[in-house]
Amino acid sequence: MSKIIAICNQKGGVGKTTTATNLSTYLALSGKKVLLIDIDPQSNATSGLGIDKHSVKLSVYDLLIDEIDPQLVIQPTGIENFSLIPSNLNLTGAEVELVGIMGREYRLKKALSAVSGNYDFIIIDCPPSLGLLTINALAAANSVLIPIQCEYYALEGLSQLSNTIDLVRENINGSLQIEGVLLTMADYRTNLTGEVIQEARSFFKEKVYGTVIPRNIRITESPGFGKPIALYDANSLGAQKYRDFTNELLGIKKETMSEEGVSENIEGELVPPNPES
Repeated sequence: MSKIIAICNQKGGVGKTTTATNLSTYLALSGKKVLLIDIDPQSNATSGLGIDKHSVKLSVYDLLIDEIDPQLVIQPTGIENFSLIPSNLNLTGAEVELVGIMGREYRLKKALSAVSGNYDFIIIDCPPSLGLLTINALAAANSVLIPIQCEYYALEGLSQLSNTIDLVRENINGSLQIEGVLLTMADYRTNLTGEVIQEARSFFKEKVYGTVIPRNIRITESPGFGKPIALYDANSLGAQKYRDFTNELLGIKKETMSEEGVSENIEGELVPPNPES
């Protein structure tokens, strides 16, 4: 069975979609079979992979509301091993429609049960809210990945998210765990970035990934070209950091420097630094 990870933070602009698309891409490039689910009505993950959200006929909306066969909704992305369940504007009203449906929290979980065996990872890009769409993602997921931007008010609202995760664990999905916390949009020219990193590590401890995603213009540009950073600029700092993060999530440690300054390969092979587009 696949590992299902919901990328979640009710605060907008923290890098959820950027993380979802780039993590999914690097997982696929490392040989894992990946399904990305865009469950955000803004459909940014869909458009960021070069798919016109206005031309999408069947989307995650049809999966949740009409319970159609997931195989009818899944689309190729053009990247080997990487498929997408897209979103479109229909999803905007889905939370209202779900309210009156029996078992509304489990609609996504039920749909994924038919296809989860086909993938190593299923990544869910959640909307910036804690409504029924996010609850569906948390009900279906094994774990939650929380991106936090290295900016003022970064940790604001995280107690609410933690409470929501606890409530889902107690009432809907008893096996739900926190996969980890990813620090994003770091600008090391400011003292604030260091302070946020320190606060996050103090609050979440070992759950915080060692890799920190920097502010990077190439990461910002890539969705406008409908490409993840691996295809837009594989040699950029942003690409390097998302490769490092993917390896860290997979448990592959990159080369580190010993106290004597000698490079040591701790374990495993890194994702190739220059994947072909």
